[in-house]
Amino acid sequence: MKKINLVSIAIASLFIIVIVYSCHRGPYAATNKSYKKQVREFSKIIKKYPLEDSSAVAFIGTTNMTMRKPNFVIIHHTAQNSCDQTFKTFTLPRTEVSAHYVICKDGTVFHMLNDYLRAHHAGVAKWGNNTDINSSSIGIELDNNGFENFSENQINSLIELLGRLKRAYNIPAANFIGHGDIAPTRKNDPNWRFPWKQLSEKGFGMWWNDTTNITVPEYFDRLSALRIVGFDVKDTNAAIIGFKRHWLQDTTAKMTTASDKILYQLYKKYQ
Repeated sequence: MKKINLVSIAIASLFIIVIVYSCHRGPYAATNKSYKKQVREFSKIIKKYPLEDSSAVAFIGTTNMTMRKPNFVIIHHTAQNSCDQTFKTFTLPRTEVSAHYVICKDGTVFHMLNDYLRAHHAGVAKWGNNTDINSSSIGIELDNNGFENFSENQINSLIELLGRLKRAYNIPAANFIGHGDIAPTRKNDPNWRFPWKQLSEKGFGMWWNDTTNITVPEYFDRLSALRIVGFDVKDTNAAIIGFKRHWLQDTTAKMTTASDKILYQLYKKYQ
């Protein structure tokens, strides 16, 4: 029993660490207090053994454990007109939406949720066979109303943040994607102006090479290719628009010879 208690204390101590170190007094002092309270409640759940509804006859605490870690990064635009508007949205319980990070136009990065906790940023979404993106991802919001370019300072800060996340959690290059990729019927963020090519050159996201000498097979199955890349193809037009927005900065649903070549090349990379 002593060993079990030690394991329980260790788990609780680890979980308390997830209280964000940057919590400060100011306009969000009250919500920071609420954040800490919720983390304490999570800690209480973790310390329970066995769980109240468990059918297990006993609890034997393993000594081999780590915290769950993210495997995807999902990039968004806020669809609001300022960081202050976004902070308010993410600190009102009734909105039920959040993200791990917000990056303002001047490049300032705000950390809103510990990386190991589950943010409500993806909503109903799918990428490959993953239908619970929130549980395996970090959400990053860029202050952008959806109709404007992203600032240089903002992108520079994003690249720096992505580098830290990739190193910390060993996130594969292909797993840096957009909200519009995982939810193409509902979302279009980050908008078509987002510099995915620039990010891919830094190792965040996939990109295509020169397609001049690419020959697309006569019976190339576009839908299967989109599915292998990761898209949910239940809505064909939405999947095509999502693909073209990300890799061609185009928001139309018509496939062309050029877009077929790009899709075919990506399909080969993702196989």
